[in-house]
Formats: sequence, C-alpha cells, structure tokens
Amino acid sequence: LFDREDSSRQDAILACSALKKMYRRVLVNGASAIASNQPEQPGENAALKILFVHLDGPIDIIAARLEKRRGHFMPPELLKSQFDTLEPPSAPENFITVSLEKSLPEIVLEIESAIFQG
Repeated sequence: LFDREDSSRQDAILACSALKKMYRRVLVNGASAIASNQPEQPGENAALKILFVHLDGPIDIIAARLEKRRGHFMPPELLKSQFDTLEPPSAPENFITVSLEKSLPEIVLEIESAIFQG
C-alpha cells in the first residue's frame, strides 16, 4: 500500500493500532525491519514520510467510547490488554500525541495542523 501511494505521490491515511514500536518500524521500513537488529535512524526512509498520531487518553474515557460502539470488531474486554501492550511512540519516531480528552473538532484541528506543518 505505501509503495503504491509513494510512487504515485498520493497522500494516504492508514488507521491501525500499531501498538508496538516494531510494528511502526515495519510500517516505515517494510518487512526488512524485522530482521534488522540495528537501531532505527531518523529519516531512515526519507522518500516515505509517515506521521504517527498517538491518540492518548485515560482508559475510562476510551472504555466509555467503546461501550457506545455498535458492530465494531473491538470488544471492550480487550481494552486492558491493548493498554498493557502499548509502547507509546518516542524519538526518533515521527509522531504527535493528541489527547482524547479534547473535543473532536480540537483533535481534528491538531492533527491537521501537524500534517500541514510538515
């Protein structure tokens, strides 16, 4: 997917959990990141610019939102295991952290601002 979007110079948004640093590394560098034991370097794949958006909030707020969803694949019972698995992004990853305690318009504005500021 990323190769196709990059070669066509199209912007793309991918929504996924990518809870672990290794998962995000694979998204940036491809499957070869799994075999590499070398520490990642900033700008490893400069041709493909990825911004990770870490939506951060207390477990009770996220649990309340999950309870309101209908027909979603993620059962609320798995939320604690997701929090236990999470490795929040850190340098040198290209990321922003956005609080889920903000309103939806504020969240969208913060993400848009980060994208447009490059």
